[in-house]
Amino acid sequence: MKRSTGVRLCATAAVSVLSLALVTGCGDEKPEGAGNASGKDAAKTLSAAELRKLIIAKGDVPGHEVGPVEGGVPDRSKVKAGDAACEPVLQAFTGIAPGAPVANTSRMATQENKAPTAAPGSPEDLTEGALKDEFAKAMDLDVTVVTLASYDGDGAERALASLQGAVKACTGGFSGEQDGEKGKFTKVAEERSSGTGDASVAFTATDEDGEDGALPLHSEVVRHGRTLAVYTTVNIGAMMGKKPYTVSAAVVKAQAAKLK
Repeated sequence: MKRSTGVRLCATAAVSVLSLALVTGCGDEKPEGAGNASGKDAAKTLSAAELRKLIIAKGDVPGHEVGPVEGGVPDRSKVKAGDAACEPVLQAFTGIAPGAPVANTSRMATQENKAPTAAPGSPEDLTEGALKDEFAKAMDLDVTVVTLASYDGDGAERALASLQGAVKACTGGFSGEQDGEKGKFTKVAEERSSGTGDASVAFTATDEDGEDGALPLHSEVVRHGRTLAVYTTVNIGAMMGKKPYTVSAAVVKAQAAKLK
């Protein structure tokens, strides 16, 4: 199934690595020293090593496999929006923290496959439509990239404010480029956030002009003191089936608990 250019644009770091995780399963490594840091440390400027102790790890999110981001988060310089004002939005969808963090780290949480309700038939016995439905069911699970980023001074507040401004400024959509892959979103809309942390913004970007119809991506960025938590969730099966989905509440809850 061919995806629209807007989805493919963010796919290189978000959707493509998430797709890879759906097919191959993501790793379940536990970072060295994970779980040994106090979440209260989020109120100060953290080093990369300290962030690695605070980010979600294996066993932290019920019903999810947690491991490294397959392929990694892209370099900031390779993600560009046609309108510079919209760049923070595009960056968030690719797992990049807004502003100028002094340190960051990322992980990926993949929802475990749901048990099938019935035994699938032989591929030879299925029509093209039935095969598409079976594939959509198999892919109907959330994959979430989480990035923690630490800032000096009021950098986290300013970075979140810039993102909030970008969401409002880019409601009419924008074009962008990532590693040479060009695409567009036709609209951006703010959504209800999880309410965790000191402040937050949640939003969705949609390409309504693709051959597959409206395909949304969802993101939320939450400030915990001088630390920002960036969440981007993709559910390819829900997209294919035109079913609603949101940023994974289970992942946000687990990460917020480690930052308290």
